[in-house]
Amino acid sequence: MRLSEYWKDYELIDTSDGERLERWGDIILIRPDPQIIWSTDRKNPLWRQAHARYYRSNKGGGHWEPYKKVPDRWTIDYRGFTLNIKPMGFKHTGVFPEQAVNWDFAADKIKGESRPLKVLNLFGYTGCATLACMKAGAQVCHVDASKGMVQWAKENARSSGIADLPVRWLVDDCVKFVQREIRRGNRYDGIIMDPPSYGRGPNGEVWKLEEQLYNLVTLCKQVLSDDPVFFILNSYTTGLSPAVMEYLLNVLLQKEFGGMVSGDEIGLKVTDTGLILPCGSTAIWEK
Repeated sequence: MRLSEYWKDYELIDTSDGERLERWGDIILIRPDPQIIWSTDRKNPLWRQAHARYYRSNKGGGHWEPYKKVPDRWTIDYRGFTLNIKPMGFKHTGVFPEQAVNWDFAADKIKGESRPLKVLNLFGYTGCATLACMKAGAQVCHVDASKGMVQWAKENARSSGIADLPVRWLVDDCVKFVQREIRRGNRYDGIIMDPPSYGRGPNGEVWKLEEQLYNLVTLCKQVLSDDPVFFILNSYTTGLSPAVMEYLLNVLLQKEFGGMVSGDEIGLKVTDTGLILPCGSTAIWEK
């Protein structure tokens, strides 16, 4: 399992009964996590001293219940850039801390090349991977269908002091954008994608990642340059194992570009137990 081990402003303190006890800077939050199927003693006093807890509703969605004053937003740092944290309506905070292992991988690959690279970040969310690539020296194209998420990503770039680096911020449907890039002849040396498990198209059609992923990667392969450096595919879809995604990248990318493919779970170390909480899967093709 690949771990994000360089966090100082984030900590997964404990896990029990479907919940995480987390520290985000100086703020302690309790959030639900369906992976946590064990019931262990909550010995850490921070379980009873949290600033807020997110409760899921049986009707869908949920709400934050504050126990102490929680700011509308605050910032945390990760290896030289600053991320804005905001408790959102569906338990999220704007950062998936386990993804830091992928940010670091992309940054290292960019720094390892003697030429300037162009990177495409699809389903870019609040831009953490985009910031890592920008700071490493790449020219980045960040695409997300949510105007609010793209604005948040811009805020993170400004907070990190790198808003003047080469980047395109685009509010767009990722599939339609890639189709247009193919027609325009634009190419990228690295692609990062973290597509949603489910969604609905403009005409109400249902998107299921496991049914669409092959076509999506096939499409994105067409905007890779002649000498690409990496392709990162991340998923939180339970039906897609790392081995399945690894096989997919082998079939679609390795046969044409050579290189190597790996697939693994990503996770976070739990401070109180020393154990690892699985948090998703990533498959990577690299030069």
